[in-house]
Amino acid sequence: MSITDPLILSCLIMGLVYAFIITEKMNQAVIALVGACLTIYLGIQTQHAAIEAIDFNTIFLLIGMMMIVTIMKRSGVFQFVAIMAARIVRANPRGLLVVLSLITAVFSAFLDNVTTVMLIVPITLLLTEQLKQKPYPFLIAQIFFSNIGGTSTLIGDPPNILIGSAVGLSFMDFLINMGPVIIVIVIALLAVFDFIWGRHMTTSLRARAHLLRYDPYEALEDKPLLYKSLFVLALVISGFILGHSLFGFETGIIALSGACLLLILDSFGLKREERNQRVQKTFEHVEWETIFFFMGLFMVVSALEHTGALQMVADNIIHITKGDFQMTALVILWTSTVFSAFVNNIPFVATLIPVIEGMAPGFGGAEAIEPLWWSLVLGACLGGNGSLVGASANVIVAAYAQRAGQPISFIGFLAHGFPLMMLTILISTIYVWLVYL
Repeated sequence: MSITDPLILSCLIMGLVYAFIITEKMNQAVIALVGACLTIYLGIQTQHAAIEAIDFNTIFLLIGMMMIVTIMKRSGVFQFVAIMAARIVRANPRGLLVVLSLITAVFSAFLDNVTTVMLIVPITLLLTEQLKQKPYPFLIAQIFFSNIGGTSTLIGDPPNILIGSAVGLSFMDFLINMGPVIIVIVIALLAVFDFIWGRHMTTSLRARAHLLRYDPYEALEDKPLLYKSLFVLALVISGFILGHSLFGFETGIIALSGACLLLILDSFGLKREERNQRVQKTFEHVEWETIFFFMGLFMVVSALEHTGALQMVADNIIHITKGDFQMTALVILWTSTVFSAFVNNIPFVATLIPVIEGMAPGFGGAEAIEPLWWSLVLGACLGGNGSLVGASANVIVAAYAQRAGQPISFIGFLAHGFPLMMLTILISTIYVWLVYL
């Protein structure tokens, strides 16, 4: 096989992209776009195939929710929630780590991960600044618990939607099968986070007293805007839950529609110049660097898919397991974990779905292979915690941290994230073995 072979070239380009991301020698959005362009110039894929590979549902979801959160922020609602959360634990940073982690996990089960971190991270940054705490442990926890919470429901993570749609699994199927193991993982990780970071967190009585003196209701600077924002957010969340199942609307178009509605409500009745300024400021706060990073990454991963690299991995799973059902379930779990840590899990899951469906006759029919689907769900969703580019939520949290002057490095996250991810997969392996095998 020559180095000019498309399969080799696509793997080399992906390797170079990740090398630059890991070493932070170049802006991640720029290197992802350069990699995407190279796949076209070198003839690995056509322009049409590359553009078609961009998951505009994810892109629209990101843009829409960024705009909604930007407008909501002006109402003071994040300060309100931050003060209320601080009061629950008497402004104890150790308690806040637990409370914010649990809120993140619950929200992620019923919203998507991206929406959840966009709502929670601004609150976290406000609280850590007031309590003079480094936000790193809190942000790492929110990355983990957003991906963990999203694993438990049909709408919590994009791979779940793909699998549920292909196999006919319902919202309750996911909750019943994934709920128990997710509860165990949440408890285990809360204990680990408390041991590594929480027990060392201290802050002055003055800082705690200063935060507790705030009246949460005084933080609400624009109540009419708050009501408009909550109304639109409720519509968007309802759309996430019901829109896809009843009408086939994707989360991206729902989020973008919500953003448009809130822009109209926010600027209604204003003079032309002021109206235009508000809209422009909203667009300025969209994390365009993150958007273009995702677009580039989708195109680079598409080259791997186009050349058959992902299909080779899927085919090798069958070859390695030699038809043993128990081994197949565990190999799917661990393979999807490793790939999802470093490659966007959506194309990998999309590739593996028909492969698993093809295993049904050999294992006794569609019902008999249900454990394989749960192995794929756990591996694909929890594997996203393995690196800073493993899931969309990770990249969003990193972007917020960068803007706040508290950057999270790829290597720094990998050092903590990968071992913690392995713990969650070990728990998942035991669960799959005991319950399904």
